[in-house]
Amino acid sequence: MTAGRVVVVAGAAGAAGPAACRALADAGAVVIACGRDADRLAAVDGPAERHAVDLLDDAATARFAASVAERHGRVDGLVHLVGGWRGGTPFTAEDPADWTWLSDRIVRTLQHTTRAFHPHLTASDAGRLAIVSATEATRPTANNAHYAAAKAAAEAWTLAVAQSWTDGTAAASILVVRGLLTDAMRAARPDAKFTSLTHVDTVAERIVSLWSEPAADLNGARLWLTP
Repeated sequence: MTAGRVVVVAGAAGAAGPAACRALADAGAVVIACGRDADRLAAVDGPAERHAVDLLDDAATARFAASVAERHGRVDGLVHLVGGWRGGTPFTAEDPADWTWLSDRIVRTLQHTTRAFHPHLTASDAGRLAIVSATEATRPTANNAHYAAAKAAAEAWTLAVAQSWTDGTAAASILVVRGLLTDAMRAARPDAKFTSLTHVDTVAERIVSLWSEPAADLNGARLWLTP
């Protein structure tokens, strides 16, 4: 069960972050919300610790992980929601700067946070790592090559973490969507159907459920949340 679990939500101010933080808090978890922008973190609803951390700084991320474990005695979950999107251009016109931007946010922050929290998640009796990936990782399109490659790299990294937990009680899972839908998007386009997108509340509910399932069923699994 999720109640009492200490869960770190990285990228808590992003599209899926607020919903994840609310759902985890409603389920009784101790929520540690982190991200780069303190002002955006302040807008995250619900009972949560809020920490402005540059997750591109490996040493700063390690210090943050150590401080969370010291304050709470353990860490039971890491939900990596740091991301972003750039693309929609012809393959030969893709800007190399977009790769740097995407790989920093999607891949490097995942590398830094998973390395920092790995020993604590391993020590937990129900450690959980979850990332949100996209269908582009397995079905890449030519006009989103950089985005697809970054998501595929994040999936590969997560599967490598999963391999380190084959005999334990921890699990690393990949939640797959085509795209995320928020209430703000619906309000801005009330006539749009958004049939291919997954609402952030659905993602949040699936994150909460991870502590109700055996690690063996979740570790290394791609959990598809596409409509």
